[in-house]
Amino acid sequence: MKNKFPYRYRVLIMLFFLILITYLDRICISLVGVRIKTEFNLSNTQFGYVLGAFALAYALFEIPAGILGDRIGQKKVFIRIVIWWSLFTVLTGATTGFITLIFTRFLFGMGEAGAFPNGCGTISRWFPVAETSKGTSWLMIGSSSGAAIAPLIVVPLAVAYGWRAPFFVNGLIGLVWVMVCFVWFKDEPGEMKNISEKEKLLIENNRRFISHEQKFPWSIALKNRSLWALALASFCSQWALYFFIAWMPVYLQEGRHFSETAMKFTTSYLFVVGIIGGLFSAFFIDRFVKKKGIKLGRRLIGMVALGVMGLLFITAAITTSNAIASACLMFCYFFIPVNGINYFSACVDIGKNKAGTVAGIINFSGSMGAFFLSIVFGKIADVTHNFNTPLFVVAGVLFAGCLLWLLVDASKPFTEKNAVNVYKITAGEEDFVRN
Repeated sequence: MKNKFPYRYRVLIMLFFLILITYLDRICISLVGVRIKTEFNLSNTQFGYVLGAFALAYALFEIPAGILGDRIGQKKVFIRIVIWWSLFTVLTGATTGFITLIFTRFLFGMGEAGAFPNGCGTISRWFPVAETSKGTSWLMIGSSSGAAIAPLIVVPLAVAYGWRAPFFVNGLIGLVWVMVCFVWFKDEPGEMKNISEKEKLLIENNRRFISHEQKFPWSIALKNRSLWALALASFCSQWALYFFIAWMPVYLQEGRHFSETAMKFTTSYLFVVGIIGGLFSAFFIDRFVKKKGIKLGRRLIGMVALGVMGLLFITAAITTSNAIASACLMFCYFFIPVNGINYFSACVDIGKNKAGTVAGIINFSGSMGAFFLSIVFGKIADVTHNFNTPLFVVAGVLFAGCLLWLLVDASKPFTEKNAVNVYKITAGEEDFVRN
């Protein structure tokens, strides 16, 4: 009997909801940030340390979580991290002040570390090469979807029941995902019940993942120019992403004097634009890279995305119009999933069967960028008494990231000395993928 809906796309739906829940939980604190600052009497600098506690822990545990998924399989790691972060999402709502808030958010960051690396590891196992960006695009669409619906859930709950209530509700949602993952998901296509033999062979014969045990070649990886450049470019790009995730609601309310309701809808609309960017990328990036080649294709997309974002941040900083600033930020967020999909696709290109570990390295560097943004943004806002000044700093960092892409060659997996472009697929398999 013909399989109407390929199993790899069912796995993709599961990953989509994983990342959706991740961002639903992650953005919760920024949406109620003004309320938390008021209750605990926190300065912008102190609130920056709270945000930074998450980013630092998330960075420190990205690589170990990626390595663990590559070694024992992504399923076991997924179950551990979702249970952990759900628990500390709930406990965030029980904090009593600055110290407990930092402690809880640090542990929350430990739990969420590994979601994206193991998502990349799953895509490496479950998707043929020609669908790499299509697979990673749904991770980014999931992040934008979670962030888009979060204001519509979190703000009304906070208004009705106080800022603690959203953390209690969000913490329970992840447990539903854990049950589905535990009962249904398998690490390998061959382990999944009812998958067609045709789809299983398509995946196993054309994927990046190689089914044999080997240690991660750190000595080779640390000498690889592309990996270093990709990591540093990720460090730069996360200054933009984490502004939107962590600081933008506070920026809109205290820097642009938006009401809480106006902030709610502006934030939600912005992340809807991100969904559009992710859907665009799902159809565009794989085709563009196939046409231009992995090296040039990935490089051009990375440079354009970061360069345009830098220009939009500057425009938002210098304009006195809230409407123009909002439009600039929304258009800027369109490029966030474009950039992210390109990054994580490059991790799969370079890492192959160690894609989870490579994604962990890239996300470690990116999360360190998020940590510095968390601290620097609040400090600059306090010192200058101006929320627009930090935007110029973010723009400068993004321009640096744009130039770093000139050093990235994603066509060469770092474990192979003479790797070549591997966009190869037979005509029959191409028809199957297209359908």
